[in-house]
Amino acid sequence: MKIILPLLLTVLLGIAISCSKTKHQTQPKIAETASINGKGFSQSQDTTKNYEVQKTKEEWKKLLTTSQYRILREGGTELPYINKYYDNEKEGVYYCAACGQPLYTSKTQYHSGTGWPSFWAPIKSSAVKEKEDHSLFMTRTEIVCSRCGSHIGHVFNDGPQPTGLRYCMNSTAMVFVPMDLSKVDPDTLSPINVRKLENKD
Repeated sequence: MKIILPLLLTVLLGIAISCSKTKHQTQPKIAETASINGKGFSQSQDTTKNYEVQKTKEEWKKLLTTSQYRILREGGTELPYINKYYDNEKEGVYYCAACGQPLYTSKTQYHSGTGWPSFWAPIKSSAVKEKEDHSLFMTRTEIVCSRCGSHIGHVFNDGPQPTGLRYCMNSTAMVFVPMDLSKVDPDTLSPINVRKLENKD
């Protein structure tokens, strides 16, 4: 056990650092305090009152899978290269796996070489919010769904043009829906029932 714990912490730090090539320069005003829970290091959680979709911890646990809850509600990170969407090349829209809000499209997705699905912009600026994250002994800019406050990933300033940003997201935090984007207006897309989509898989 004495050997496993330091090894586990080293792996967690390695994952965070590999996704943190450089730090996003514009930090948000909301500062989150790093905390330690039974499953490892995690940023402290938002209260539900700040978001349209409000659920208790128990309600989220019933709604989400164990891995979804760990990432979306506890700020966890999935392993690189063995997640669902890091190399997805299909055309479509990525929705929040917690509340179904549209977050990103394949138009802004690119291969970042980090092992996580990466985008140079969200589907629209209001789809996500930025928060300062001090977990894992570093400062990063966390990205959460603006509708339910769930953790989606982090943003860094080493992305491609035209934004120069890299939105490094967790596949588990999103649900991908294939669609013809030439026929889609992002401003008209509404949240979807992601539970129905998951039941079809």
